[in-house]
Amino acid sequence: MDFTIRAATLEDCKEIYRMTLELAEHEKVSDQIKITQRDLEQDGFSKNPFFHGIIAEVPEHLKSRDGHTKVGYSLYFYSYSSWKGRGVYMEDLYVMPEFRGKGIGKALMAKVSQLGLAAGCTQLNLTVLDWNKSSVEFYLKQGCWDVTSELGYHCLRCEGKALQQLAQGEL
Repeated sequence: MDFTIRAATLEDCKEIYRMTLELAEHEKVSDQIKITQRDLEQDGFSKNPFFHGIIAEVPEHLKSRDGHTKVGYSLYFYSYSSWKGRGVYMEDLYVMPEFRGKGIGKALMAKVSQLGLAAGCTQLNLTVLDWNKSSVEFYLKQGCWDVTSELGYHCLRCEGKALQQLAQGEL
C-alpha cells in the first residue's frame, strides 16, 4: 500500500485528536478522554513539548471511506531508566481499522524506534491492554517482550485527588 510516515505538525492536531478518540473507543475507554485538540497543540508543539508525533498518510486516491488521508499516528516521548539509560516511550500507536494489516502500524513503530535510536535510546517501552490479544501478538512479533510476565513489574498510576493529596504530603 502506498503511504508515507512523517513528523506530525501543529496542523495535524485535529486529525490526531480524531484518531485519539477512535483509539479510546476501540479500547472501550472513551470516558477517560480528558484532553482537547487545544491541549494537543499546546503540549506537543510548544517550546518544550511533552510529546512528539508521527503521522501515516495515504494519497488522496486511497483516502478512507470518510475522506481521511491521515490514517494512523503514533505519539511518543523520551524517558530515562536508572538501569538502562535513555528510552523512548510509545504512548499511542493507532491505524484506522480499514487500513490495518497493510504495514502501516509496523512502519509507525519502526519510525519511533529509529527516532529513539538516533536519540541514543536503548529501549522502546509501551503498554497494551491485556484483552487486546491482536495488539499483544503484533508487538511480540515486532520483538517486544512482556515485562509484566517476565519481571513481574506492574504499571501504577496516581491521579486526581490522590495526586493532589500526595503532592501536599497528605497521604
